[in-house]
This record gives sequence, structure tokens and C-alpha cells, in this order.
Amino acid sequence: MFDFDTNITYLTGIGPAKALMLQKEMGVFNANQLLNLFPNRYVDKSKMFTIRELQAGNTEVQIKGIVTDLKEVKQKRGSRLVATFKDETGSMELIWFRVNRWLKTSIKINEPYVIFGKLNFFNGTFSMPHPDMELEVNYKKNFIAGLQAIYPSTEKMSAKGFNNKVMSKAIQHLIKEAYPFIQETLSQEILDEYQLLSKKEALLHIHFPKNQEYLARAQKRLKFEEFFFIQTQLIRNKLVRKDKIKGFVFGQVGDYFNDFYKSGLKFDLTNAQKRVLKEIRADMASGAHMNRLLQGDVGAGKTIVALLTILIALDNNFQTAMLAPTEILATQHFQAVSELVTPFNISVKLLTGSTRTKERRIIHESLEDGSLQILIGTHAILEDKVVFKNLGLAIIDEQHRFGVAQRSKMWMKNTLPPHVLIMTATPIPRTLAMSAYGDLDVSMIDELPPGRKPIQTVHRFDSARLRVFKFMRDEIEKGRQIYVVYPLIEESEAMDYKDLQDGYESIQREFPLPKYRISIVHGKMKPADKELEMQRFVKGETQIMVATTVIEVGVNVPNASVMIIESAERFGLSQLHQLRGRVGRGADQSYCILMSGVKLSNDSKTRLETMVRTSDGFEIAEVDLKLRGPGNLMGTQQSGVLNLKIADLVRDSKELHMARNTALEVLREDPNLTLTKNLPIKKAYQQIHKRTSIWANIS
Repeated sequence: MFDFDTNITYLTGIGPAKALMLQKEMGVFNANQLLNLFPNRYVDKSKMFTIRELQAGNTEVQIKGIVTDLKEVKQKRGSRLVATFKDETGSMELIWFRVNRWLKTSIKINEPYVIFGKLNFFNGTFSMPHPDMELEVNYKKNFIAGLQAIYPSTEKMSAKGFNNKVMSKAIQHLIKEAYPFIQETLSQEILDEYQLLSKKEALLHIHFPKNQEYLARAQKRLKFEEFFFIQTQLIRNKLVRKDKIKGFVFGQVGDYFNDFYKSGLKFDLTNAQKRVLKEIRADMASGAHMNRLLQGDVGAGKTIVALLTILIALDNNFQTAMLAPTEILATQHFQAVSELVTPFNISVKLLTGSTRTKERRIIHESLEDGSLQILIGTHAILEDKVVFKNLGLAIIDEQHRFGVAQRSKMWMKNTLPPHVLIMTATPIPRTLAMSAYGDLDVSMIDELPPGRKPIQTVHRFDSARLRVFKFMRDEIEKGRQIYVVYPLIEESEAMDYKDLQDGYESIQREFPLPKYRISIVHGKMKPADKELEMQRFVKGETQIMVATTVIEVGVNVPNASVMIIESAERFGLSQLHQLRGRVGRGADQSYCILMSGVKLSNDSKTRLETMVRTSDGFEIAEVDLKLRGPGNLMGTQQSGVLNLKIADLVRDSKELHMARNTALEVLREDPNLTLTKNLPIKKAYQQIHKRTSIWANIS
């Protein structure tokens, strides 16, 4: 019997020194982890080149020849090792930029070698830096034709001679020993339905593929399996939560909700808003804990749905907390909610990091005695000293900006966890929502309120600036207001601040007092000064707001009809989309102008073209996912959540859908995985569940 938990120190071909290196550099501690350290890529070693056959277009090649000369070349910083390598048709150089004693003594002069590596072509001559080298006699002994795996590595590993050949050899020994004991993790039914390789075959062919076809089949099997167990855990979490985690029953809709619905709504709800509200009401009346993600594009009317949800909580004598990631956004929610509920005699307070001590004391007391019904704020709400009398609903805005530990603190604020409604204005692509938020119920507001005109978006180069200034004047003449936004990237804050100041001065020259008035807002200002400038713009006292991205979330000015984004190529897609959403909130035609220099990278071009082509936040999110990958899209707090070993959310969305549908079918038929055919799944699931519980904590 083979023990897959065996420490790698005791595996053939590794030993203590290499084991330590693998643990530190790769996070690999046992046999199972080494078996699941999958190659980055594969190279085709079926062809042996001669030096005369080499061409500048060749990337990686394999050549047979001898080393005729070896010398160390001293440089300012250290030295490099240069070997002359010859075959019957010509010669070339082999170069090592880091020289160590082991390397110098291990290379044998005039002995036949087979070398493999990347080819460099410079000044009419070929060279190969850091080649893989094997004496021909050993090469013939160990030769594996065709595709060979290239494993992840680090500089430290290469410097210590722990190269790809050593790794491949160690994994070859491991597979030989472990192969008879590798257990199947999927049911025969699933293997047959999707024509998947067995687990054994998949592991063999991912490391040592017979050919391209077997490699593709091994990858398909392992990607499917990875997605399948993630989905199984997410779906089971959801089932367990609905079955085991009780929630407060919000059985009635009373005066608060009905009065507001009759006289507080300025517009009729869209069909999408009504549908979402129905889903939320059903959740909160069920007696199970609600955990729902509310997605909607910028301006789709999520705030009204959130407010109506709050009113249901109040009708059932519960308090509500609304959590926002920034002070500006919390303040905006507070202002919007206060304005809407003031006629209905509902108490609302704002709690942020800058709330004064006296006001804090009043808030704490009124929360504890139950007289404060709605508390809106930032992370300050999560502090232990914030105690509610009867918290029944937590609304979290922009969930991916909060860490798991912070969100779970909301659960501790009552005897039962409060119902949770998570709102995001950053649409999450379906593939990502399915993987990272698969244990949440998802509601989508997929239509905009009637009367909204689509925002016209154009891309203009800096050379067209005078035309843009003229357009701005024309819009101001019509009584409209304008945003001009500059990027702010922390690493170059001083430079960005200068860009903002230069831009502000040029706009002042083009739009002089007293005819034009300009507000400026940036991160270096005190919160009170920032708020003052924003309020001047909101009230229409200034026509132009020059700002850094601090307005990305926050201000709501229906009269603002133009958004000009400077250096637009420096913004991410979701940021551009969020900024564009600051205009188009009134009945007038609105415009978004993306300004950039002429030199654009391919990714920048794609971002700007996408913005001009579509205003659909979900389409934009899909493009963003392709450009940036899931880690960056979700923010640093959760980039580790989707720690995928072989699958890729963008490239492998087909396998993801297959895996999710299969997991749903399996769990519908057999929620506890007790059927004989599902025992391999249950055993593997328990092993995975033991190793990682992060999925249970996502929401």
C-alpha cells in the first residue's frame, strides 16, 4: 500500500536538501502534492536538430554534439560561463550567467551531449542560455520520445541544480510506485458520460503524455475534476445552510413597506426589480438564512430594492445594518436613504471612522435600546462595541472589498445570523460568480429604469483636445455639468498629483472666472474640504468637477451629462465602466469621452474599444476577466480563493459549466453521497474538505 501523505524527503530521487527546496519554493510537502504539481507547458523532443539546420525562427531545439571549450568570463557583476558546442555541421555558444563550482566541474570536455533549450540569435550567430544537458549515453537510457513536461521552477532551484530533469525523474519514480494505488474520485457513470480518462491514466498522461491526444484528454479530466469538487462543495454549503442554518422569519409586509410603495417611490419599479424583490421576500419568509447576491449594472436601481428590503425588516421589528467599503459611498447611501425615509418617521444614522465620539455614544445607545432602526456605515460597524438590540438584516455593498473575517463578524451581531443581501455594481462574470460565489443565491437586475438614454462613448486622442474643450463649452451653455477625471495610481502618486494640477490649470485657462466655476477633489484633501467641493458641484454652484478616481463611487448628480476620462489607457475596464456610470442619471443625453495618448498597448486598445462598443456591464466584466484574470478582478482579499491547479476560469468555461451541471445532478439525486456509485466521490470530497475549508467561508 502506498501512503500519499508520505513526506517528500523519503521519496526516491529527492532526499532532505531537495525536499527543503520544494517545500520553500513550491509549497510541496507530501507525495500527493508532488503528484499534483502539474507541468506549466510541454516541449516536443521528437526532433534532433543539427546546428546547420537552425533558423532564427526556432524557439526551443534539441541538438547532439560535444563541448570543445569551457571558459569563465569575468564581468563587473560576477562572471558567466561560456562553452563552445560543436556538431559535424557547425558550432555555437552555450552560456550560463550564474557560475557555481558544481556547474564548472560537471561539464565534460569532448564527451557527446544532447542539449535542449531556448535559442538566441544575435549578430548572425546562435547561442543557448542555461541549456538542459545530458550525456548522450544517459540520454539513450532515459529517452522518452515526443512531448516532455516542463515544471514550474524558481531561480533558487535552478541555481542549486534542481532542474527540470531532476523534477521529471522524481515524478517518474513516484508514479511508478504510486500508480497501482491511485484511487478513482469520480463515479463510473460520470466517466462514461463525458468519456473521461480514469484518475490513474490522467495523472500518468499529464506528466508523461503518450501524444497530444492523450495530453488533451488528461487535461480535460483533471480540469473537470477540479471544477466538479469546487462546485460540489459550494452547492453542498448552500444546501446545508438552507437546511441547517435557521434565519429570522420576516412573515409580514406592514405599514413601512406599503406606505413607501404607495407614496415614496418616484418611479414605477421595473419588472427586474419586482422579480428580485419577490425572490428576497420568499427567502426572508422561509425560516432559513438568506444569503443573496444582488447584481445590477450602474444605475439599475439596486438602492431602491435594498431600501424596500430594509422596510420589510423594520415591519417585522428588526434593525438593519448597511455596510459600504468607503466613507464616500457610505455617506451617499446615508443621504439617499435618509431623504427617502424621512417622511415615514424612520431613524437612520451614519457611523464611519470620522464620526465624533459624542455622536458615536448616541448611536451605540440608540442601537442597544432599539430606537435606531437603520445604521449605515463603513468597517466601523463591525467593531465589537457596536451592539444591536435586534439585528435582522445586513446589506453589504461591494462585497469583494471586504475580507472573509470581516464579513463573518456581521453574523455574530445577533442570536441567529441576520439575513445577508450583498450588492455589487461591478458585474461579476457568470464563470466567476459560479465559482467564487456559487453558494450564494444570485439575483440580477438586468434592465435599466425607463427614460434613461444610453450614454454615448467616444475615444479621442490628446491631439483633439481643443475640439473637446469646445464641446464642453456647448454642454455648459445648455446648463449641464461636467466631470474631468485623472488616474491615481499609488506607486506614482506624486506624478499623478502633478497631472491633476496641470490639468486643473489648463482647464482654468480655458474656462476662466467669473463665467465658469470649477471644483477640484483629490486624495490629499481633508475629508471636510472634499465634501464641501462635492456639495458645491451637487448643488450646481460649479459646472466642472476636476477629480481623481475618488468619484468612482459616490456622487450622484443627475445634471452631470459629460464624463471626460484623462489617460483612459491607465484605467482598468471596470473602473472605466464605473466612472461612466456617474453620468446618464437624468433625462438628458450623456457622453463619456476617453482621452489617451497615441501609444497604446494591445490591452489598452481592447479596453477602450470595448467601452466604445458596449455599455453592458456583464459583457465588460467578461472582457475584463479575460484581460486580467480572476485574482485581480476579485481584489487582493480573495485572489487566493480560486487557487486552481490546472483549470482556468476563462479558457475552461466549458468544463466549468459541465462540472457544475454534473454536481447539481449528483446532489439532487443523492445529497449526502450515500449511493454506492457515488462512494468514490464522497471519499475524495471528504479528503478535499479536510484539506481546505476556505470554500465554506467565502460568504
